[in-house]
Amino acid sequence: MQRVKVGDLVQVIAGKEKGKRGTIKRILKGGDRVIVDGLNIVVRHTRPTQQGGEGGRISKEASIHISNVMPIDSATDKPTRVKVAKDEAGNKVRVSASKGAALKLA
Repeated sequence: MQRVKVGDLVQVIAGKEKGKRGTIKRILKGGDRVIVDGLNIVVRHTRPTQQGGEGGRISKEASIHISNVMPIDSATDKPTRVKVAKDEAGNKVRVSASKGAALKLA
């Protein structure tokens, strides 16, 4: 089970975007990088193509290493570490490590 999932609200804890929040848009194939909506914007310079592609500068989100983001606990509205525990039915759930309560996602 992963610490973060697509749609989770996270806060960046390191790098040039430190302190900013956003939702996870995509987890890349290896599982160690994520794309956060609206953060880590880079500019890609492209050439015009014969298939009608227009050249120019395109802004898009670049990936961030998963260790540089922390999920936000909606109960406390603070970043928290995540651990895996079992609920009453025996299913694995993500739990806030600081409170021990099930992680409620916004």
